[in-house]
Amino acid sequence: MTTDEDKLINDAFQHLLDSYLASRHRKKVDIITKAFNFARQAHKGVRRLSGEPYIMHPISVAQIACEEMGLGSISICSALLHDVVEDTDYTVEDISNIFGAKVAQIVDGLTKISGGIFGDQASAQAENFKKLLLTMSDDIRVILIKICDRLHNMRTLDSQPANKQYKIAGETLYIYAPLANRLGLNKIKTELENLSFKFEHPEEYENISRKLSMTKEQRDKLFEQFTEPIREELDKMNLTYEIKARVKSPYSIWNKMQTKHVPFEEVYDILAARIIFTPNKREDEINECFNIYVAISKIYKSHPDRLRDWLNHPKANGYQALHVTLMSKQGRWIEVQIRSDRMNEVAEQGFAAHWKYKDGDNTDENEIAEDEGELNDWLRTIKEILDDPQPDAMDFLDAIKLNLFASEIFVFTPKGEIITMPAGCTALDFAFQIHTFLGSHCIGAKVNHKLVPLSHKLQSGDQVEILSSKAQHVQPEWVNFVSTAKAKGKIHAILRREAREIQKKGQIMLQEFLEKHEIQLNTSVLDKLCDLHEIQNHDNLLQAIGQRNIILGEKDIDHLHGKKSSSGWKKYVPFINSQKKSEKTVKAQRSLLTVGKDFNKKIPCYITEETIQMYIFPQCCHPIPGDDILGYIDNKNHVEIHKRNCPVASRLKSSYGNKILDAKWVMHNQIYFDATIQLRGIDRKGILHDIADIISDKLDTNIHRILLTSDEGIFEGKIELRVHDRNEMPTIIQLLKDVEGLQEVKQIL
Repeated sequence: MTTDEDKLINDAFQHLLDSYLASRHRKKVDIITKAFNFARQAHKGVRRLSGEPYIMHPISVAQIACEEMGLGSISICSALLHDVVEDTDYTVEDISNIFGAKVAQIVDGLTKISGGIFGDQASAQAENFKKLLLTMSDDIRVILIKICDRLHNMRTLDSQPANKQYKIAGETLYIYAPLANRLGLNKIKTELENLSFKFEHPEEYENISRKLSMTKEQRDKLFEQFTEPIREELDKMNLTYEIKARVKSPYSIWNKMQTKHVPFEEVYDILAARIIFTPNKREDEINECFNIYVAISKIYKSHPDRLRDWLNHPKANGYQALHVTLMSKQGRWIEVQIRSDRMNEVAEQGFAAHWKYKDGDNTDENEIAEDEGELNDWLRTIKEILDDPQPDAMDFLDAIKLNLFASEIFVFTPKGEIITMPAGCTALDFAFQIHTFLGSHCIGAKVNHKLVPLSHKLQSGDQVEILSSKAQHVQPEWVNFVSTAKAKGKIHAILRREAREIQKKGQIMLQEFLEKHEIQLNTSVLDKLCDLHEIQNHDNLLQAIGQRNIILGEKDIDHLHGKKSSSGWKKYVPFINSQKKSEKTVKAQRSLLTVGKDFNKKIPCYITEETIQMYIFPQCCHPIPGDDILGYIDNKNHVEIHKRNCPVASRLKSSYGNKILDAKWVMHNQIYFDATIQLRGIDRKGILHDIADIISDKLDTNIHRILLTSDEGIFEGKIELRVHDRNEMPTIIQLLKDVEGLQEVKQIL
């Protein structure tokens, strides 16, 4: 290692110490220095992919923990040591002996698992995330340091190959950004989202960033004009305050463009204002927020449906503020967020602003500030999910996302108690939230004194009374209309328990049947019967036998002895499965690409007119040239092509990131693809002719299908076109917007 590198490392560590000493933690420089020297020695000679000494990564993670989260010495030590056990010969016991049990516990929680302890079906990512959550439910600092680690990895992701970039960015967007949001780490959440967006969609990121910088001057002028009368009013109130402009992040803008199908120019809430004030008395801060609201709503008209009161009912991550949307003199709606300096600190640092871990010599290192009720509820939910972990990695991650990252609504019990539930939950979710017994015997509910079915979706402010009966039992279809992890987990657990009993019954029936015909029950026999009855696995076969959906008979014995039965329903299979057969024939003709042991995952899959038949294009997202895409190696080692922002691909990146490949289009406008445009406008004679004229004659584009309906002078519809490339769409849309009467023209992704 050169002297320049030594200086680089020492300067980075000194910056960490300076940040630590400038914070309210001022006691344990010695243990931090000891952890740094230990980690430096352990990682000696090792380099990151970027070429810099490996020790720079733990120092950077510790810097984020200290400076951006405000955590203390135990967290800083754990951050410095977080890769030691995984990457060197040191063990968790060594860490415990030198730095104490608490640091060792956190480091152990951050150390990746080698080998599957949660079942063979779960991917490494899901297993490690489970382990992280298990340790987190004992000490929240584990997940905080993991988020710091992820943030630094995202900041230095340039050095990774493209397939790794998609995997890491996908995991970040699917799990870590929502997790940071749930913990109230708003600043970090925004940065994680933007970095993920930058690596997954570099062109769109550059495009939006460029447009944001081009419109900055215009925004600054609007902000000054809008806030000038507000400042005058606040000065009259003798308040100590500041007004900040909040510009929507590139990722948020892009997300809105995708969901609303609008261009950048039509995203109107890019600018918002934030009033941060210091109250004269801490107990007056909520009243002060409302006083400011009253004062500014005299200047500008407020939007009646867009007042958000997070003061009396803070979000589950501790966020408090009053949001009001005002009509500016320029005719634009602008959101104003009103919050005290304390609320602002919680909004930026989240629960980390509450978790002031005490660093005194004799105090309990696990002691947390009193503001932890919501946090404990959240950790309890995590424990419930982990008590009954789903067998499949994607089910597990979905359960986490469903419950932990959802926005909240407030629901009342018949006695008037408030219960916080995820938005989109049903009466059945509420029943399981109260008690598992109540949920499993639920027959209906009364919402605001009116009888509703189990599937009724609850709204904030509803009063809910659950009706139950001992005769009621859990039904398999219940899984389809619950949304909380707790309810889903309990229903799955009860159904699995019942299924196991049916499987045992099926196994006994099968054994008795085989003994009569002097055949021994083994794996080969089960495989043959699964093949005969077209059932995926042994458990499903035994369950079908136990439920008498399969009646064992002569055809089963013939099949086990290798005879082809000419009787029974089997002879109709070629007719029933003719569609499946033809699909298989097509696949055979296509000669799909098969990924072998020697396949280089770092090289992109180039999709050309010649190779396109070698890949599978699933129905979930219909990628066409011009879309950002990736490859996924399926269970048969064939390659599926997905859009990078496809919801299915997002789950695959998080659960099976090691199967993700980079993919690129190299097309030469020889093949046509389907693309759909949505239209809405004022009906008039000849409008269809004008639309068809532009598409067919001016642009020489084929119309594949057209569907238009008109009602009371307003028409709407869809046109399916045949295009070579996604990039042809903006030209088509722009020309259609010039058609008289057409009000809205959107591309459906």
